[in-house]
Amino acid sequence: MARLLVIGIGNPDRGDDGIGPLVGRRLAGHVPPCVTIVERSGDALALIDDWAGRDAVILVDAAASGGEPGRVHRIDLTRDTLPTGLSLASTHAFGVAQAVGLARTLGLLPRRLVAYAVEGAGFDPGAPISPQVAAVVDDVVVRVAAEVCRLQRELAEGTRQA
Repeated sequence: MARLLVIGIGNPDRGDDGIGPLVGRRLAGHVPPCVTIVERSGDALALIDDWAGRDAVILVDAAASGGEPGRVHRIDLTRDTLPTGLSLASTHAFGVAQAVGLARTLGLLPRRLVAYAVEGAGFDPGAPISPQVAAVVDDVVVRVAAEVCRLQRELAEGTRQA
């Protein structure tokens, strides 16, 4: 059985930055019990420790790049870097992109690393999630649950072929 981890990144008290933890909470019951779901709102460098020993990791975070609020980006971070101009929302100087870059340099990426980034409209302290982002939460849950199934199959097939 593949060791999968879903990390909902963000601060629920900063508007659309709360999309990651919200998706993580809603995933319960939509993924097999062997999949670990965690929330992270602090130091992105800790992500490297979170995914240590995992076969696959899915990150869910808000994007603050000025794109259309509610637009969902899927990025395969095992192969690709974050597209230019797409910045994952972070309340810290060392963000998700930097953690992925450092892990890639040090050879510490999991076998599969996928990010779902949702364009946010606002990140003010105390603000609720915007209507545009709230409207895509269920879609992101469905997409992440399908990604979990796909990764489980892919990793199982890779193990059988090895």
